[in-house]
Amino acid sequence: MSTSETAAAPAASPGTPQRLTSRPLLVLVILLAAQFMLAVDFSILNVALPVIGAGLGFSPAHLQWIATAFALCAAGFTLLFGRLADLLGRRRVFLGGLAVLGAASLLGGLAQSPEALIVARVFQGLATAAVTPAGLSLLTTSFPEGPLRERALGLNGALMSAGFTTGAILGGLLTDLLSWRWAFFINVPVSLLVLAAAPVLIRESRPDSRPRLDMPGAISVTLGLLAIIFGLTQAGEHGWATAGALLPLAAGALLLVVFYLVESRVSAPLVPLEVLRRRTVAWGNVAGLIAFVTETSLVFLLTLYLQNVLGFSPLGAGLSFGVLGLGTVLGGSIAPRVIGRIGTRSTLIAGGLIQTAFTAALLGLGDARSSMALLLVATFAGGVGNMLVIVGFMVTATSGLPDHEQGLATGLATMTQQVGITMGTPIMSAISTSAMVGTGAVAMLGGLKTAIAVNAALVLVGLLTSMLFLHRPAAAATAPAAGQEA
Repeated sequence: MSTSETAAAPAASPGTPQRLTSRPLLVLVILLAAQFMLAVDFSILNVALPVIGAGLGFSPAHLQWIATAFALCAAGFTLLFGRLADLLGRRRVFLGGLAVLGAASLLGGLAQSPEALIVARVFQGLATAAVTPAGLSLLTTSFPEGPLRERALGLNGALMSAGFTTGAILGGLLTDLLSWRWAFFINVPVSLLVLAAAPVLIRESRPDSRPRLDMPGAISVTLGLLAIIFGLTQAGEHGWATAGALLPLAAGALLLVVFYLVESRVSAPLVPLEVLRRRTVAWGNVAGLIAFVTETSLVFLLTLYLQNVLGFSPLGAGLSFGVLGLGTVLGGSIAPRVIGRIGTRSTLIAGGLIQTAFTAALLGLGDARSSMALLLVATFAGGVGNMLVIVGFMVTATSGLPDHEQGLATGLATMTQQVGITMGTPIMSAISTSAMVGTGAVAMLGGLKTAIAVNAALVLVGLLTSMLFLHRPAAAATAPAAGQEA
């Protein structure tokens, strides 16, 4: 590994443990179970939406709010809850969020009206915004920087990506075999099990001193993110040129500028600007954002392809993504070894190259079911590449920071993940729709291929930013604090 790579992936100290003992292993299982459940929640209702709409009396125009209400809260409040976890205690926020998630899931499963279901989804989103960064920061502070943390982050990334795919499959199975209500109920026993085990096994984690919460920063960044995510969902539904999309996007951008100005002036900022100026944090999150935007939106595009071009049922389309899930699990499993061998920067580049190549290969899809062989191979290999990027991003964006900033770093990383998952689908939906010429399966295939080409180009941009901006001069890498970013 080169000296510049060593800076990106600092070696473990001689005293750093290399193997998981029984207690840390149980801690890891608990945290991964919670993160997997949250990832499943992002997609478990997608297949069931028409059935839910018919059962509860949602109008077609309002059906999208089942997904949008969750996504807005999950992405918009993540950074705020990540910082609150630093200030109030990560375990406390983690357990509180899980309790809210279990209660909200029970409410959603018992809902008898559209309003009750939307309220349940709002609280599920808020719980996700609390549990995800708190759980991830507990994971990074429970395992020292080095091989053990990289292995834990690899498993976390693999299970989260696999959870997104599993959600689509599980949602179809539960809806077909039982009822859509079980897509909510399934969270309740998992939440109860984690709530019972976590207080015994996971120690509280918080800084020695508690700075004041930066309320102007918290309000401006939360409202800004909410406005941008709402604008993106509106763009996906109604087009980019509509006032419903442009106004919230402009308001969100203005609020994020206000947030930046606030952070440069307050004594205890929500996000210290010197953290954002670290290249590992800034460009690691750029790589992660692109990875989540592209892979989750590719699942959406291929769902349309399988159902509307090839004529698969929703359950058949969901099962087809099992191969992608296997690819992400394999990628997450091997990513720590790859990082240990070639470094995080080279892992980000290698994963980006693999994902770019196999996403571009999907441009060869046709309107016959013989294209399934290409789709399965490309999604499997692309899933491996995508997971190399995601684990590389998680390691890069949380390395070289003290424990008291881990909640902030993981909050930023989680926000990147949630925003990427949320914004990818409306962006690709708008591109696909605008590129369609005419109607029918052939026209849809043309629009989908245009969106797939844009998707591959975005992955290429991500790997280029890693190549250009994560490279460090040899002189910097040989400084005494090699793991720290200047």
